[in-house]
Amino acid sequence: MRIGVVFPQTEIGADPAIIRDYAQAAEALGYSHLLVYDHVLGAGTGRRPNWNGPYTAKSMFHEPFVLFGYLAGITSKIELVTGVLVLPQRQTALVAKQAAEVDVLSGGRLRLGVGIGWNKVEYEALGQNFHNRGKRIEEQIALLRALWTRPVVDFKGEWEHVPEAGINPLPVQQPIPIWIGGTADAVLRRTARIGDGWFPMMPPNEAARIMIERLREYAREAGRDPDSIGIEARLGLKDGTPESWRVATEAWRDLGATHLSINTMGMGLPSPRAHIGTIERVKRELGI
Repeated sequence: MRIGVVFPQTEIGADPAIIRDYAQAAEALGYSHLLVYDHVLGAGTGRRPNWNGPYTAKSMFHEPFVLFGYLAGITSKIELVTGVLVLPQRQTALVAKQAAEVDVLSGGRLRLGVGIGWNKVEYEALGQNFHNRGKRIEEQIALLRALWTRPVVDFKGEWEHVPEAGINPLPVQQPIPIWIGGTADAVLRRTARIGDGWFPMMPPNEAARIMIERLREYAREAGRDPDSIGIEARLGLKDGTPESWRVATEAWRDLGATHLSINTMGMGLPSPRAHIGTIERVKRELGI
């Protein structure tokens, strides 16, 4: 099982030197990947007194592709992962171009996690339809793979249209791996049919075991080898102890997770640099 870290988006701050130090520390410590959350816009709450989303306009989020362009130049080994990019609120051809560029500049280190998101405010502000996002994402994934593997694409779908055009340069990985996030049954079926991996967003409990079994069964129904589909879990540290971290890590390993990301957000750490100290501690505690 490959162990990485969740980039502490909402707590890292905006100092480029600290961002550099965090990424380089994670790489030097031997973490396999750095996973980044995505939000383009945060909702203001002045006219939304009943807002119950986990983030608002006060929540800081670095833009993943720009961030990865920066990190590509100051790291050499660590995999760069979106977990997850809200794909249906974006223009697909532009995502293909941006992702390909990151893959080129990083030497083939991008893994693109995608999902449909939950924030209607973002969709509205970006001019995209919130209500058909689940249907559209499958067509988007097909177009992404076409644009990454062919110099010229002539694509006509229900929502996407590329009239004999292509991106240049093409990515190093052809295609870039696409992993899918979410817990709905439709997400499991989608991942089983067209995903390279799945992000379960839950602890390693009985519900997780059942969902993984369903994913594997759906993969077999789709004519795919279940073992070809990766599983990346997350380990939040905020409510645990070193012993509970070890127990959860082994539980995910027993459930068949191929990847695990360590999340230091929400721990009440006193400074951005404290996140670096915490991933150093986790390395010692888990014996990574």
